[in-house]
Amino acid sequence: MTYLWGGMILLGILYGTITGNLQAVTEAAISSSKEAVTLCISMAGITAMWTGMMKIAEMTGLVEQLSRGLRPVLRFLFPQLDPDSKACRYISLNFLSNLLGLNWASTSSGLMAFKELDRINKEDCKKLGTNGKRAPHIASPAMCTFLIINVSSLQLIPVNMIAYRTQYGSAQPAAIVGPAIIATGISTLAAVAFCWFMNKRTRSGGKV
Repeated sequence: MTYLWGGMILLGILYGTITGNLQAVTEAAISSSKEAVTLCISMAGITAMWTGMMKIAEMTGLVEQLSRGLRPVLRFLFPQLDPDSKACRYISLNFLSNLLGLNWASTSSGLMAFKELDRINKEDCKKLGTNGKRAPHIASPAMCTFLIINVSSLQLIPVNMIAYRTQYGSAQPAAIVGPAIIATGISTLAAVAFCWFMNKRTRSGGKV
């Protein structure tokens, strides 16, 4: 990404120099920098509010109740994991954050979930020994499933997108809700179908 963005910036400067619009490029860079800072401040307030609400829900036990409701889903997606494990708890919290469209707030729970999945993977590899088909440096099926479902990210309330649209003066910032549910619903169904097929293939003795 560093090379990609660096290359795009250099190409923009080079093109502006060749076409004689270097001043316009400079002005655009300055105005965009100011706009980026304003947007970050606006998003920081919205993210802080929703993260705080999630923390309150966690402390009052609401997250725990919702997590229990997700157990059938977790058993289906992660048959290798104990539904009461720390990994499943972090996965549940991550899924709930994504459902509310809090992609930024779900980062911490996603990292903790992956850390637990990595620990479980290493322990399983030790138990399997040299006869196992997996190695500690190779992602487990549970890790792959979590990553795919996390990327597909079903969203019922795309808070971040609503905030972006509000920031840029949209007349109906919440109009994105319907299309977002349809788009993320389709992507999540495709992700679940793929993960189910690969998990079934793995259990039957095929390669991951």
